[in-house]
Amino acid sequence: MRHGWPIALVLTCGPVFAQDLDATQRLGQHLFNQSCRVCHAKPQLTSVQYGPVLSRDSLGGDARVMREVISNGTPRMPGFKIHFQPAEIDAIVAYLKTVPSPSAPAPAPARARSGPGAD
Repeated sequence: MRHGWPIALVLTCGPVFAQDLDATQRLGQHLFNQSCRVCHAKPQLTSVQYGPVLSRDSLGGDARVMREVISNGTPRMPGFKIHFQPAEIDAIVAYLKTVPSPSAPAPAPARARSGPGAD
């Protein structure tokens, strides 16, 4: 039986509850929060986000490609193969596979036109 409020990591796409993760996924969540969150999540609504929002569908949902990008980086992201052990990279990938895809942003409401050329 669980007591108290669930602990959640809230990305821009919704919560992932810690009690729903296995030990590997929890380690991945910890490592993500420690090293990836700074670029891949906004700390506040007015902050700039440097990297894309990550989810189970990132990089086509291919765990092999996720591991490769985390390990070797991209032109805009450093690689982490020196920083993390292979099992830790696997844990980050396992965690990302639990993160739902972000929902599409709501379309902006249409504005009424005024001034010259308005009906």
